[in-house]
Amino acid sequence: MNLRQLRYFVRVIEAGSMTRAAEQLHVAQTALGMQIRQIEEDLGVALLVRHSRGVEPTKAGHLLHERANAILKLVEQTRRDVAECERDDSETIRFGITPALMLSIGTELAVTVRQQLPQVFLSMAEAMSHVLVDMLARQELDYILCYDVPDRSGLVRTALLQDDLVLASLPGPRPAGAPIAFVDMLDETLAMPEAGDTVRAVVARTAQELGLELTVAYEVRSVAAMKNLVLRGAASSVLPYFSIVDEVKSGTLDARPIVMPALRRTLFLACATSAGPFRNEAGLAGAVRASLTGLIAVLGPLAQPLWPRTA
Repeated sequence: MNLRQLRYFVRVIEAGSMTRAAEQLHVAQTALGMQIRQIEEDLGVALLVRHSRGVEPTKAGHLLHERANAILKLVEQTRRDVAECERDDSETIRFGITPALMLSIGTELAVTVRQQLPQVFLSMAEAMSHVLVDMLARQELDYILCYDVPDRSGLVRTALLQDDLVLASLPGPRPAGAPIAFVDMLDETLAMPEAGDTVRAVVARTAQELGLELTVAYEVRSVAAMKNLVLRGAASSVLPYFSIVDEVKSGTLDARPIVMPALRRTLFLACATSAGPFRNEAGLAGAVRASLTGLIAVLGPLAQPLWPRTA
């Protein structure tokens, strides 16, 4: 007598009919009948009384039905308990990251976490920095990696690096990568994200501090859309260097450092005080720093790491 036979027997009793039970089990009635007869032969007792209306359990059949239900429930609970033992050390972390960082280090971060923290399931979502901060506050995310996270109650933030923004434009007669003064940058036809974005905020704040006016010709949230506007020659855009490094290397875009003053942002890893604590938070922070190493190398003098690094 095996588990499949017990399931078949329970279904026959509950259906009250071999025909209905066979239909519900999607097996042939003759095959079902053979399974029931095998149980009866194994136990040496009759389990069913067959009549024109269907079947009814004998006294032995009632007992087997009761015990079979208990056995099947115990088997299912055991299966769940055993599976849960394997998941005791597992942890799902909802991780928010900006679109530009997702393109630059998202794959590296995902692979690093899987290799170094196999017990962690990293669920990654991308959005602009200010959107990620709001999602973290609403407990829709557990950690965020984004820029200029505000110092507010309920958030714990760790500064990782500072990097300077550049002006993305089409190559021109000037030397590639020639710096541009902030005041001259404001004379460009600019494509920028909406007012809440950190890039837009640092440009607007700097302009206000200098008594200058910021005029935005194209307001778009997508980094890809801003790059396309620049590639078309319709606008220039203030962007992190790592978001256009491939286009700079291919010669289709020019990245001009912005000076007098430089436009500098701070990258934070942040979480909410109401979340966790997570068992693997130290490992996650290490994986994030490891993933940023290549980005720092790409940024060169435009980046300044804010954590101790060994040679």
